[in-house]
Amino acid sequence: MFSAFSSIDYRSIRANTPAETAVKRLNGIGEVLSDIDISAIHTQDDMTRALWTLDTADKCIRMILAEFRTLPAKEQVVRKAESLVDLIELARDEISNYRDDGRVLS
Repeated sequence: MFSAFSSIDYRSIRANTPAETAVKRLNGIGEVLSDIDISAIHTQDDMTRALWTLDTADKCIRMILAEFRTLPAKEQVVRKAESLVDLIELARDEISNYRDDGRVLS
């Protein structure tokens, strides 16, 4: 599992406002990403699947930001989204290191 996502507290947020709803959606994306096990990447297909998941999550985050960008409390949404995007970039870098180190088989 990619450990950067494991610290997300999914149960502490209850959605009462649109911004909280957006953060809850972002937390759901983080939960999906926390299931990525980079150490289990052994083949090109494994790497492709992990990168596809990261790219899809990134697109979903951008859609949530676009949907909630006019909210008065959008700072909370933006902070959460930026945090997830940063973690996605870390995961991409880690996956790239696997490929560069020869740990991924063709």
